[in-house]
Amino acid sequence: MGSDSIDLLQTSIKVHFSGLHLKELQGRHEKIEPRAASTTETAQRQPFIIGVAGGASSGKTTVCNMIIDQLHDQRVALVNQESFYYDLTGQEMALVHEYNFDHPDAFDTENLLYSLENLKHGRAIDIPNYDLKAQKSVLPARRVNPADVVILEGILVFHDHRLRDLMNMKIFVDTDADLRLSRRIRRDILEKGRDIKTVLDQYSKFVKPAFDDFILPTKKYADIIIPRGGDNHVAIDLIVQHIQTKLGQHQLCKIYPNLYVIQLTFQIRGMHTIIRDAQTTKHDFVFYSDRLIRLVVEHGLGHLPFKEKQVMTPTGSVYTGVEFCKRLCGISVIRSGESMENALRACCKGIKIGKILIHREGDNGQQLIYHNLPKDISDRHVLLLDPILGTGNSVVQAISLLLEKGVDEGNIIFLNLISAPQGVHVVCQRFPRIKIVTSEIEQGLNQDFRVIPGMGEFGDRYFGTDDRYCGTDDD
Repeated sequence: MGSDSIDLLQTSIKVHFSGLHLKELQGRHEKIEPRAASTTETAQRQPFIIGVAGGASSGKTTVCNMIIDQLHDQRVALVNQESFYYDLTGQEMALVHEYNFDHPDAFDTENLLYSLENLKHGRAIDIPNYDLKAQKSVLPARRVNPADVVILEGILVFHDHRLRDLMNMKIFVDTDADLRLSRRIRRDILEKGRDIKTVLDQYSKFVKPAFDDFILPTKKYADIIIPRGGDNHVAIDLIVQHIQTKLGQHQLCKIYPNLYVIQLTFQIRGMHTIIRDAQTTKHDFVFYSDRLIRLVVEHGLGHLPFKEKQVMTPTGSVYTGVEFCKRLCGISVIRSGESMENALRACCKGIKIGKILIHREGDNGQQLIYHNLPKDISDRHVLLLDPILGTGNSVVQAISLLLEKGVDEGNIIFLNLISAPQGVHVVCQRFPRIKIVTSEIEQGLNQDFRVIPGMGEFGDRYFGTDDRYCGTDDD
């Protein structure tokens, strides 16, 4: 989901979530010092954090519950801001009707921030069990274990920038004021034993001013705006799909934002099964490799810049679309990379294609011996083609050559079918602005620096120069 707000359909449904509340933590405001860990381990621990804000009785809890229900295959932790109300003093209790529970100062934000940071770093936390009638935390606290998804729900969860900075997605439930008031009246009468005059007095004195002053202004921070909450099933479905896509990303994608693995389907997995099979015929190997290569090329083209363009349709209507990037070329790493040229030509009519030949002398040394590149390559976006990313040595040399020729690092997209994690680390750390698009991340390299499980010597199998199955891979 982008940073622009997305207004999605409608909702209404009355439910009020009163809390996941917590016991006092010793030293809870101390600075968190995560234990030393590798970059990969850190990425694996960190959950997808969602903030759900909106006015009281707007339907936030219903939205959270619907998201949780649809994420049944994931570990989800729900944290409610109401759990972090400050305990009222005796004097405040005596004048409880004059206490503003909708003001930012009513919440122990430092404790909430501490708890979220612990969840983010893979630590279990205790959530205060705040009793809304007694206006204080009571025992027992609620233990919340590390999860794949953490949902933080509350009226003011977007108010503090430190909380916002922890969130991967921010949702604002936008419900009509009259509907929110009617829900609040019913809730407070049934659940809190208040009379209607008390509810209306509190609403006019505290709730509405706090909404106008503190809650509504945070709507601008939302990535997604859902009018009327839980009735908006389309919005919930889209949100859940986005979360599932993010959770489905390979862990390396969380470390390197410019690494893209095309979404896995049974069709893609089936094609991988065929081309990895040592018994697959050359004809079938080429056919299914071409299909996979076409998908990778199409995905890679989606990362090129574009600009808006309006055209007139045959019906006389104006269609607002986009115009493809025109300054583009493909560069194949000989010889396996040449297998990807036809797919690129099929997608980009008349595209210029250059070639780089890198002679491999052992696994630690690479020697460039030939290249034929477009003369104006420095002014173009480059799609670098090589079906296998193994150690990364050959690719690093090819990219280095492109940079020497004046190509901007951010204008290079490396397309391949399979990538070993070691090669991904080498390329992404050396060239952090380059984009890598692949169809699958491998287990790794064996002791001979060959990709496993791999698919053999790709060039030999594709071009038919070796009928035997070779247990080696190109770089």
